[in-house]
Amino acid sequence: MPRPSGVLRYLMTAFCARMADEGMAVAVVMLAAHRTGSAAQGAFVLTAWMAPHVLAAPLTGAVAARARRPRLFYVGALGGFALAISVLAMSIGRVPLPAVLAVAAAGGCCGPAVSGGLSSLITRLLPAGAERDRAYSWDAAIYNAAAVAGPGAAGLVSATLSPTTAVLMLSAAAACAAALMALLPLRPDTAAVRVSPARLRQDLAAGVRTVRQEQELRAITAATCLAFIGIGALTTTSVLLAESLGSAGAGGLLMTAFAAGALTGTLGIARLRPAASPQRLALIGLLGTGTGLTAAALAPSAPTAAASFAVAGACDGLVLTATLRIRADHSPPQWRTQVFTIGAGLKISAAALGSVLVGLATTGTAHRYLTGIAVLQAAGALLYTLIRRNPHPDAPAPRPGSGAGVPGQNGLPESPSPTAPQ
Repeated sequence: MPRPSGVLRYLMTAFCARMADEGMAVAVVMLAAHRTGSAAQGAFVLTAWMAPHVLAAPLTGAVAARARRPRLFYVGALGGFALAISVLAMSIGRVPLPAVLAVAAAGGCCGPAVSGGLSSLITRLLPAGAERDRAYSWDAAIYNAAAVAGPGAAGLVSATLSPTTAVLMLSAAAACAAALMALLPLRPDTAAVRVSPARLRQDLAAGVRTVRQEQELRAITAATCLAFIGIGALTTTSVLLAESLGSAGAGGLLMTAFAAGALTGTLGIARLRPAASPQRLALIGLLGTGTGLTAAALAPSAPTAAASFAVAGACDGLVLTATLRIRADHSPPQWRTQVFTIGAGLKISAAALGSVLVGLATTGTAHRYLTGIAVLQAAGALLYTLIRRNPHPDAPAPRPGSGAGVPGQNGLPESPSPTAPQ
């Protein structure tokens, strides 16, 4: 078994990479506004940054799964991520916009490796069991810690030094992630090495087919994508909600409360290790997120809304933790990396759709939009329940001796107990 320092090193790697990714939303917009006098170019750059995720995710997963030296693959992906951020720092507002967008799209193609791809490496650090489940809880906490630290650090450095320095700081964080990745003690994945040398497009189709046919993967992917249409609209809606409550500057406070709540929720799962299964955690989390946001829509003041956002964020943290564990438990080893990258890519694309749909919102409609976001969380919970109750007609039957559906085999959890987190 790898030493615990391997997991700690992984968490440091993931934090640096995801902090860079999360901070881009703030730093790029501030840099564009600083150099051009308008945030419009920053919005275009962010669109180009996010757009490739859904297309690049299957390819990233397939290439990573086929790589005989996965550490080298991820070092290259993180290095390319850092390089793209550095080039954007120098080019936004200084070179023609099409060239800037091309750089942003190239950097965005590395995004699936930063999001879902990194999470898939936990299976190469720890064998199936309680420790791996706990590692996924910590990984979810890292997602949320980066969501707090990235925008916060980018905003602080932009205000105190300059937006250019802020973007370069994010590039340095991504470069640190690449350096740390080179030191990860990854276990050999013999299943990945034995992948058939068939054409790459066959592997791409197999990864997508796995997500579609495996009931648990299909359920959690569909539910979280539906919920993330709402989450993608949450930032804009929170700003408008704060204005409607008479606290125009509190929009950032609401999202900070949401991110802090999510971090608290994931840390609590990692620390307390509840006996609930990941499926139950996902359902509770989706319903809790919707309830918290509904309370925020009815809140009479910004502080009350912030408290409701924190509760919603804590429940969203449960959903993320459960999602990571379900992907790990129900992915065939040879397609596991693709499952992680495809799932993350679809969620980011769903969030991008949400950010577009909220474009017509106004201060007067903020409460209705927030209620709609809450309804999407509840709809995600309903969709999750329905899909889990209705197996896909094309789903393959468990093979004899494969361990599928047998507690304790193929990564599936045994019966809940206080000492074995589910």
